[in-house]
Amino acid sequence: MILGVCEWLSHKLGWDVGVIRIAFVVSVLIFGAGLGLYLILWLVKIFSN
Repeated sequence: MILGVCEWLSHKLGWDVGVIRIAFVVSVLIFGAGLGLYLILWLVKIFSN
């Protein structure tokens, strides 16, 4: 959403970007791990280019 991770991940997986965004929001609210995962995926996105 902010760093473009959801859109990047949706292109990689072939899923709808809305589903991935909802999954991240739910994981942040319920598990608290979504934010850390988001930042890790952001680093992967940066260094994979």
